[in-house]
Amino acid sequence: MPDRKRITIAVLGLGGQGGGVLADWIVQLGERNGYVAQGTSVPGVAQRTGATIYYIEMIPAGTAAPVLALTPVPGDVDVVVASELMEAGRAILRGFVTKRTELIGSTHRVYAISEKSAMGDGRASAERILAAAGERSKRFIGFDMEAVAERTGSVISSVLFGALAGSGALPFPRSAFEEAIRAGGKAVEANLRGFAAGFDAAQGNGADAKAEESQAVVPTTAAGRALAARIEADLPHPAQFFALEGVRRLMDYQDAAYAGLYLDRLDSLGGNPALLTEAARHLALWMSYEDTIRVADLKVRASRFARVRGEVKAKDDQIVRLTEYMHPRLEEVCETLPAGIGRRILASEGWSRRLKPLFTKGRHVETTSLRWFLMLSMLAGWRRWRRGTLRFQIEQARIEEWLTLVRTSDADVAIELVRCQRLIKGYGETFERGLGNYRRIVDRYRAGGLDAAGIRQLREAALADEDGVALGEALAS
Repeated sequence: MPDRKRITIAVLGLGGQGGGVLADWIVQLGERNGYVAQGTSVPGVAQRTGATIYYIEMIPAGTAAPVLALTPVPGDVDVVVASELMEAGRAILRGFVTKRTELIGSTHRVYAISEKSAMGDGRASAERILAAAGERSKRFIGFDMEAVAERTGSVISSVLFGALAGSGALPFPRSAFEEAIRAGGKAVEANLRGFAAGFDAAQGNGADAKAEESQAVVPTTAAGRALAARIEADLPHPAQFFALEGVRRLMDYQDAAYAGLYLDRLDSLGGNPALLTEAARHLALWMSYEDTIRVADLKVRASRFARVRGEVKAKDDQIVRLTEYMHPRLEEVCETLPAGIGRRILASEGWSRRLKPLFTKGRHVETTSLRWFLMLSMLAGWRRWRRGTLRFQIEQARIEEWLTLVRTSDADVAIELVRCQRLIKGYGETFERGLGNYRRIVDRYRAGGLDAAGIRQLREAALADEDGVALGEALAS
């Protein structure tokens, strides 16, 4: 509880998380308990679905004509409530969090566009934010509130409100918080469930503040169990986790035989544990490259529709329409065709000139409509003939060339060459840019004079920007 009469609270939230509702609850809480309260909001940019700062200031009634501020002032905020870990980090950077501040925040992440579109792993360090939250604030209460909201069938704003009550940062009893929710009149029962879970977690009686560790892959078919037994028998322990995940991914992507080819390729690399651990991860990623068949398959899965309905909180009697933006180029279409046909079309100047105009613009595809659902389902079913497609033949040749280069290099260089697969991801122009950067590094290595450290330096330069400017400068130097 603050050691002064005036109470200042900043709520940092993303669009769609109910930050406005949470701010209204706090204002009602103050007004119903003898305070003059005021709430304002400052909307932010839309790169993170609209980050907004809600500011609440309250002072006991009876103070002559109080003048309340409209925005939080650095160094003068008693309580900061953040609906996502990066928002907590932004509050710290803006100076809202000091040794007088109670910081309450969810530890889950909603990744920014810049993080998701980075050439490599562009995620900001969650560990650094968590460490700063504990060091900079008077007290930090953090746990995965999004997971708690999903478990209780509520929304994150109610969990945040419960955590605020459980923290004891405000001079009001639990019943007063619950009454504010009831007065709001919206989804009262669900919000009270979320509130109770957040309250318990803030007092150390509920959710674990630490992220759950990755669960081991458990095979459910005879083929899967056979491959898992092979992994346990043939691969060193450090590589087994990634190999199991790789097998699961490739069985889902193609079939058990394709997953068996993956293990054959790992076996061909020798017994170096460090090399096999890296290769187990990166080989699986390359072998499950994203083609039009894979994209269509992921778009029409029942689990995806269920996830979207859950994200938008749709009720059983509500209809959700899902529209995608797709832009397949002529190259992607031809690569999905039987290899001979696709190769002839791409090699023919006349056919390419006639067909390219049909694929110059993107399309808005409503995957929840019968027409597009059936079309994408048919394309996803093309998986059984994927081995005959042009793209499959091209990628298998690239993978074998990469593995041959790894096999014929010394251990340190081989590991760095395996890690260069990080450059190759996505599809369309994104894939072509990454593949081009990979080839530039490999060509320089083949030309001679490049050791493991040099490969690592060039790879990091390639990951610095999507246009390859930093890589070009590193190659020139």
